[in-house]
Amino acid sequence: MRLFLLIVKILIASQINLLAAEAGMPQLDPTYWASQAFWLILIFTLLYLTLSKIFIPKIKESIDDRENKIKDDLDEAQKLKLIAEEKLKEYETTIENAKKEVLKVIFDSKKQLSSEIQSKKKGIEKEIEKELKNAEKEIEILKRDSLTNISIISEEMASKVVEQVSGEPLNQSSVKAAVIETTKKDLGKYL
Repeated sequence: MRLFLLIVKILIASQINLLAAEAGMPQLDPTYWASQAFWLILIFTLLYLTLSKIFIPKIKESIDDRENKIKDDLDEAQKLKLIAEEKLKEYETTIENAKKEVLKVIFDSKKQLSSEIQSKKKGIEKEIEKELKNAEKEIEILKRDSLTNISIISEEMASKVVEQVSGEPLNQSSVKAAVIETTKKDLGKYL
């Protein structure tokens, strides 16, 4: 700025007639240079002050605000990224725990079902054994009853056959003794 003022003073001090001033260009006429230098200095000074005190600080403030906003956004994005990574880890841990829990529940259910099946199987086997014993008793009773029934039927048939063949009724005790002796001998094989 001082250099500029120095140049203006030198130009004012020197009263050099330029060729252009004589040709009709008043801005080159040295008589008007002082007022031209004054207005030049005034306008450039006002322009400089306006730019340096009003516009440049606003532009700088706007740029600083943008930088701060970008920094804040980047910081917030980094925080959100960390939070998202933590949530992902929690999610994976939860899924892993859930899988373990499901496997445990399945294992416990299998174990419980197996024990229930074994207990029911034992109960059914006991019932089957009981039914088999009852069936064997019934068969034994039926065998005894059938022997008695066979003996009675044999006695009746033998006495009727002998009566029809001989024409006389036989003594029931002799028929009964003969049938018992024969049944013991022959039916003993089947019992």
